[in-house]
Amino acid sequence: MGGIIYVIVVGFVAGIIARILSPGPNNPSGFILTCLLGIVGAFLATFIGQAIGHYGPNQGAGFIAATIGALVVLFVWNRLVASGMIRDYNR
Repeated sequence: MGGIIYVIVVGFVAGIIARILSPGPNNPSGFILTCLLGIVGAFLATFIGQAIGHYGPNQGAGFIAATIGALVVLFVWNRLVASGMIRDYNR
């Protein structure tokens, strides 16, 4: 249980940092959506890290890996908005 809470907290911070680092006008608007995408990125980094054997079963991704995971999720988000699969409500 502590591992999941750790991933959520790290993902929250990683989402904020990834939004700052991610260029482009298609950034998700809103604090909650940015944090959710960061948390998804942290879980993605944790899953991939555990799959390749870098993390143990009860370990979460580190801060740098979670930030990279959040950047990947934001990149996918930007591509989906650019292709029109996800509607951008700010335009």
